[in-house]
Amino acid sequence: MNVLSIHSHVAYGHVGNSAAVFPLQRLGIEVWPVHTLQFSNHLGYDNATGQVFRADHIRDVIDGIQALGALASCDAVLTGYLGTTDLGEAALAAVERVRRANPKAVYACDPVMGDDGGGLYVHEDIPDFFRSRGMTLADIITPNRFELELLSGRRITTLDEAIAAARSVSALGPRIVLVTSLRHAATASDTIEILAATGEAAWRVHTPYLEFPIAPNGGGDAIAALFLAHYLKSRDCVSALEAAAAATYGIMAATHAAGTRELQLIAAQGELVRPSQRFTAEKIA
Repeated sequence: MNVLSIHSHVAYGHVGNSAAVFPLQRLGIEVWPVHTLQFSNHLGYDNATGQVFRADHIRDVIDGIQALGALASCDAVLTGYLGTTDLGEAALAAVERVRRANPKAVYACDPVMGDDGGGLYVHEDIPDFFRSRGMTLADIITPNRFELELLSGRRITTLDEAIAAARSVSALGPRIVLVTSLRHAATASDTIEILAATGEAAWRVHTPYLEFPIAPNGGGDAIAALFLAHYLKSRDCVSALEAAAAATYGIMAATHAAGTRELQLIAAQGELVRPSQRFTAEKIA
């Protein structure tokens, strides 16, 4: 299987494509990475160098892949950090080009916009871009709680509110809404939840909550890639949720044990294929 991954990239550490490409490859999927930017490191540090690429750069790279006749063999497109609507339009144009070549291709959109700790870190018109454009094309979206609030226009403090928000977004187009890093009023202090919702049902997985002095970046990027990989193999939302949750927890636990803020994707790569712990999804709606 082949996945076109349009995302940010850092030289040091693991966020964006640096967090998504290797898990896909380790699970036996060929990846064609296209970078929306390249920085020395993620912006959780005080300084970063590098540059944001122009939309023309994205289009040029896709032109080259298309010229090889490869788009017909692309099984899925994964998009992550886009930053501006210009880059977003270039990414969605790539999705449309892939689907013209292979109508069965899956589009997984990780609507990277911000989080509860840091707020919005993309251009202010990006939430509306995702609502009006990205959601209409996507088969799968993988927002965190903060991003789901932005997409749905709903406040989320309870599990029922999270399910309602996920379904309201699903009505815009995506078949599956995977809500990562979910905590709500009833979440136990020592757990964190992942919610998967479709128009017909919803499931959640509880994993232990790990307290970090500085929370590592890139976990959302990794779980989006892992869920897509397992969904492509099984075409089953529940088994993909369980597999992605187990692998993500394994990597986070290894990162916690190492006492570092950078995901231990390479050192703990065995967790990607044979997680040490398994978690069972609970049907909740």
